[in-house]
Amino acid sequence: MTMHAATGTIATAAIAHYRDEGFLVVRELFSADRIAELDREATRIHARTDLIDLDNIRCRWQNDVRTGECRFDCFDPVIDLSPVFERAARDPRLLDVIGAMYGEPACLFKDKLIFKTPGTPGYNLHQDYIAWKSFPTSFLTVIVAIDAADASNGATEVFPRYHLRGSLSRADGMYHQLPDEAVDGSAGVILELAAGDVAVFSGYTPHRSGANRSSQWRRLLYLSYNAMGDGGEQRSRHYAEFRTWLQDRYAEYGKTSTFFR
Repeated sequence: MTMHAATGTIATAAIAHYRDEGFLVVRELFSADRIAELDREATRIHARTDLIDLDNIRCRWQNDVRTGECRFDCFDPVIDLSPVFERAARDPRLLDVIGAMYGEPACLFKDKLIFKTPGTPGYNLHQDYIAWKSFPTSFLTVIVAIDAADASNGATEVFPRYHLRGSLSRADGMYHQLPDEAVDGSAGVILELAAGDVAVFSGYTPHRSGANRSSQWRRLLYLSYNAMGDGGEQRSRHYAEFRTWLQDRYAEYGKTSTFFR
């Protein structure tokens, strides 16, 4: 189901759809001017060669599906690099949408910008929820489309109603991919978004994405929130824990020179 931001108040049917199906698309939540600003800002921070380093755990990397080259793909987190992206993450209209899903105010928990340049592979099937003791069960993810997203450039594909089953992987505090047979592959919904559209999906909604086989970038701002009643504001605490967790994982593979900048 989709709704249009111009309708103002979030419709009861849209809230019910999110709760029943595990996702919702809101069209044109961000204006063309705001998207142009995000576009310029994404270009600016992509040029931050002082940050883009294989040892900087803020950075994510992917191997090009055509050449095998290891390429920079994502800043996680991102809003501390950019007041423009922080304003987007805390935009009142966006928070109103998320608050309607919760029935109470929403708190920002996590933020990342995935650039997905041409040739970048996708992500295998997974849920965003990770069973850490501190991880909020109300966790949900928002996609803000800076560029249009469709099947050709690796749009996110969600699998409705599986969020009702909770976590589909071991509750051991580790990230787990899901086997393809964990879902009915024919039930997937590709979140086709125009620039300025927003998609919301539960932390328990299984999802994946394909490679960007187009000639255009597919930049999406991924934001995650929790309900106010589920721990309140905890972004700073999460990232302190997340950095330690990542460095421990890298160290297991002998990578001990990591840093965060």
